[in-house]
Amino acid sequence: MDAYDGGSNARRQPGAPSEPGDAPEPEGPERPDVPEATQAPGEPATLSQPQAEVPAPDRQPADPAEIRRPAAAPAPYGDPHPPTGVAALSLRYQIGVALALAVVAVAVCVHIGMVFLHVAPQNTVTKQHGRAVEDWVYPEFEQNWKLFAPNPLQLNIAVQVRARIRSADGGSRTTGWYDLSAQDGRAIDGNLLPSHTQQNELRRSWDLFVATHDADNRPVGLRGTLSETYLRRIVVLRLERDDATARGDVLVSVQVRSRTTNVPPPTWSEEKVSVQPVYRELPWWAVTADDTEGSVR
Repeated sequence: MDAYDGGSNARRQPGAPSEPGDAPEPEGPERPDVPEATQAPGEPATLSQPQAEVPAPDRQPADPAEIRRPAAAPAPYGDPHPPTGVAALSLRYQIGVALALAVVAVAVCVHIGMVFLHVAPQNTVTKQHGRAVEDWVYPEFEQNWKLFAPNPLQLNIAVQVRARIRSADGGSRTTGWYDLSAQDGRAIDGNLLPSHTQQNELRRSWDLFVATHDADNRPVGLRGTLSETYLRRIVVLRLERDDATARGDVLVSVQVRSRTTNVPPPTWSEEKVSVQPVYRELPWWAVTADDTEGSVR
């Protein structure tokens, strides 16, 4: 019998139409040709072993941040960042703004210069243009040092004292002038840590006395009397520490005066000031037991 006859047991070529009664071929992906295992007649059919399953790779949930965002739309034709501020103005307006800023800058510089010349010590510029400086400053822009510090001192003030002493034999004598301010100056000069007493005690006591007394050295109010007692006690203690009195001598009274001289101007200045000292002598003050060093202790 021919192998290609149309019998029930005849072989068919691949793709030939099926005949009635044939079992349908299973659908599915074609498997590669695998050599069939030879089986002897009478042996039980060997079940095909299932193929090992390959575990699927672990898949983590997608991170929302990793989700691909849609691409941004392309920028329109031209500059993506349009100019702002002054640059957005036309050329004419830009020139106007530049001129206005220049005028403001010049005015500020002139004002600062005028105020500086007003508060600065007298110099060549203020001597020649002092009237213009005053016209600019007064009355709206008047400046002084009272808000921050007192006016810088232009005077040298020295406090001096002398005493009347009664000796042990009943006689009396008057000492020369002790320059207490000069003693404090020598103690401060070269001292890295001068004491508050050396720097301020005598100076502040004299300032208090002057502020609470009139031109005739008469006290004004209760603070005047207190300042007088304070100054007298300071000078008495200083005399005793300087050994102004010998053993057995008694300090009877003291007299205080101030010696004021002008600070000389710098060499480049044409200013002329008097170098003659001006004295202010106070009346004699009787020394009481409360003024001595023993009573203070």
